[in-house]
Amino acid sequence: MAMDLRILSCNGHGSFLLASSPYRNRFLLPRPENGGHHHSSRKSPKKITSSSSSVPTHRVTVHDRQRGVVHHFLVPEDQYILHTAEAQNISLPFACRHGCCTSCAVRIKSGQIKQPDALGISAELKSKGYALLCVGFPSSDIEVETQDEDEVYWLQFGQYFARGPIERDDYALELAVGDE
Repeated sequence: MAMDLRILSCNGHGSFLLASSPYRNRFLLPRPENGGHHHSSRKSPKKITSSSSSVPTHRVTVHDRQRGVVHHFLVPEDQYILHTAEAQNISLPFACRHGCCTSCAVRIKSGQIKQPDALGISAELKSKGYALLCVGFPSSDIEVETQDEDEVYWLQFGQYFARGPIERDDYALELAVGDE
């Protein structure tokens, strides 16, 4: 089985092993440093309750296409959107929490998001209105729509792994499953 592996450095947050194979399109695995112990130097945002009243708060609307729901909540300008949603018991898609993958990718319909640590999407995708909720701060009221992770992943990384989408090989899959 051919597998393409790349190591993605994540701006002081460790590195990830990015793998692509015929049986599993792609996956990110933490690549621990320091003898196998994963340690992140990323500072956590302040707790929502500690945000001072002088920090502007913005209305965030998330259209979750995968679950068919719309979430409305308030986020202080100095808080991560995903972190604040979770503190309000709102479930949104995520994986790495470090801005290195595309699991929490959204397309901005209106408003602006600051995302200085969003390494999982290119400057080109940012300019086309894509953002990552795990490392995104609202700088105005915003309306966003969750995206299909595979589509965003392909836009971001597909050019590096293959000449086109990987085709499913049912016969090979039958053989592999039959061996279990």
